[in-house]
Order: sequence, then C-alpha cells, then structure tokens
Amino acid sequence: MRYYVTGAAGFIGSHLCEELALLGHQITAFIHYNSRGDIGNLRYLSTKALRNVAIVKGDIQDPFSVEYTMRGHERVFHLAALIGIPYSYVSPASYVSTNIQGTLNVLEAAKKNRVKGLVHTSTSEVYGSAIYTPIDEKHPLQGQSPYSASKIGADQLAESYYRSFDLPVAIIRPFNTYGPRQSLRAVIPTIISQLLLGKKKIRLGSITPIRDFNYVKDTVAGFIRVSSGPEAIGKVINVGSGRGVSVKQVFKMIDQMLNTKAMIETDETRVRPQKSEVVELLCDHALAGKTVNYKPKWPLEKGLEATIAFIKENLEQYQHASEYMV
Repeated sequence: MRYYVTGAAGFIGSHLCEELALLGHQITAFIHYNSRGDIGNLRYLSTKALRNVAIVKGDIQDPFSVEYTMRGHERVFHLAALIGIPYSYVSPASYVSTNIQGTLNVLEAAKKNRVKGLVHTSTSEVYGSAIYTPIDEKHPLQGQSPYSASKIGADQLAESYYRSFDLPVAIIRPFNTYGPRQSLRAVIPTIISQLLLGKKKIRLGSITPIRDFNYVKDTVAGFIRVSSGPEAIGKVINVGSGRGVSVKQVFKMIDQMLNTKAMIETDETRVRPQKSEVVELLCDHALAGKTVNYKPKWPLEKGLEATIAFIKENLEQYQHASEYMV
C-alpha cells in the first residue's frame, strides 16, 4: 500500500515509517520544512527501510501542501502535533494552530483525496486526572493543559468528519510511549541521559504521578493494527501496557539497572501548575484487544534496557541537547 504519514520525523512517526517500510509498503513521510535539511529521527532508518520512504517537506498548517502531497495515497497516519506540555503554557495559540487547524487540514485533504482510511493520533492526556482506573475509552475528557485541550479539539474534529462526511477515521489514543529516539522532553530519556552522563543529582519534575509506559514497538503495532481493517473505523482505541508505575519507581528501576546510586532533585521548570498536573494514567486496552487483536509484548524492564542501549550509543547528542533544555 501507499501510506502518507504526518509527523514522520518525530519519535513515534519515525518508528512507524520504519516498520511499514520494512513490511514492503511505500511511505510518503511528511515532515516540517527547515532550512537545515534536517530529517529528524528518519536519519536512524536503515538503508533498506529508506528505499521505501519518500520524504516531503511542508507545514501541517498549510492546507495546500497537505492536500497536494497526500494525492494518490490509500491510507493516512496523522501524527504531526506540538506535544510538549510545558511549552503549551507559554504559547497556547501555536498548539491551537498546529494541533487543531493542522488536523482540520489533514481531514479535509483526506476527504478530497478519498482515502480508504485515516488514523488520527490522540493522547492519554485528554483524560486528565483519572476519575477511575484503569481508563477506558468512555472516561470523560478533561482539558487540564492547553496541550490536552488542543488534542481534545482535534479528536472531536476527527470524529465529526467520520459522522458528517463518512470519512473512514479511526482514533488511536496512545498512553505514555517511550523508547529509542525519544527527546529529552520526556522523563525516561531525561533520567537515563543524566545518569549516563555521571550526574548524581537527577533533575526531575513531580515524581509521584503514575503513568502507563508503553514501549514504542508496541505503540507502533497498535497503529498498524488499527489501520489494518474496517473494525476500528469510527472508534477511539486506547493503546497502552496496562501497567501503572510512578515516575519515582521508574527512576529507581533505571538507577538500579545502571548501578549509579543517584538522588532526585526537583526541577521547578518541569513541575506543572497544581490544577494542571495529571495524577494517574493507566490504560484499559480491552477494546483494542477485542477490536483489532492488540496485545502489548514488551515488559517495561526489557523496553528500558533497549532504551538505555540506544542512549548509550548516542550519548553525545543527548549531552548536547541537555544544554538547551529549560
């Protein structure tokens, strides 16, 4: 098949492109234009995978580039988004422009191009602090940050195009994905990189929130399964591990794996406003199992080992990135 992937240069997007390409599909990887010619995480793809990947540059906020580059594709994965929660407090308008207007552009282009299927990417952050756990797809949506509010708006737009125009849209709602290539905005690479760089006081935000950390290969498997047939069309599908651990517990696991015996130091720039903090996210993926036969395969410990190995191999770039983190 010919797949069109927005956000292809990102963490999850690059892994998705790689897996689809290795399965023999033809991929158009839509990435954000930059004057440096930087292709982001697509640089990690093997030569074999890149043979099936055509990289095109544009802007998700430009409806013309989206509509034009989507022509001739059968299926679409929409992952492009602004995702950093702290920055959404500083520049909320950019999240509306990218996450809501950008999604509208993708939906309208898919409608005009009569695609056979579109998978729209949501986030577990739309659930806010859990009213009950594990969290299923019927849990209320709560916009506890400008980021999550923009994603709720994008999700509702995607649902409206299914209901209004019969566009074959499925919404995948990943919980906290981690793994190789993830940036320092996320807690797991932040912990690992600081420990590998020899720091004894690890700067983190709040360490009590509970998260459902799902290894990137399991998340990608969820994307592919959701797109593989008509069963998920018109539905929201949670994808996660079904295991909840606190940030502090994850820190201790990594610290023990590396035998570093470090301590935690609070980084106020990473602490969310009190009413904006999401206390617990724990995935109920029963619907994914029933609908598309999804089942996570990577235990947290195994995924952390793979992530540590990648960061060790690329430690210099993580050290360089850490100098610009705020």
